[in-house]
Amino acid sequence: MWLDVSCLFRTRSDAKRACSAGRVAVNGQPAKPHRFLKLGDEITIARPYGRTQIVVVRGLADRSVARAEARTLYDDRTPAPTPEELEVRRMDRLLRTMQAAAGAPDKRERRALRKLRGR
Repeated sequence: MWLDVSCLFRTRSDAKRACSAGRVAVNGQPAKPHRFLKLGDEITIARPYGRTQIVVVRGLADRSVARAEARTLYDDRTPAPTPEELEVRRMDRLLRTMQAAAGAPDKRERRALRKLRGR
């Protein structure tokens, strides 16, 4: 699977799960886990926090390669994150560390977390 070989996902099963969930599209069409790719194909991956990663296939490999070499297999055309997105990520990291240190949140804390995340 090219998504795993190109180091866009940590494991092959993560890439398969993302394809099955519909978070990966090739040239605007939902991708199945074992789809054949061609040079020039545009892959769109839905990432956490509403981010969308856009990559264009520049090389093909059927076996795992070093991470530095894997970066030559694609051109990343993802726009840089906005300051608001960076702040949301930072706040989420802070909340997770606070939750891990304090244990499970109570009802008031859960409501505050939901409000902060916009749900």
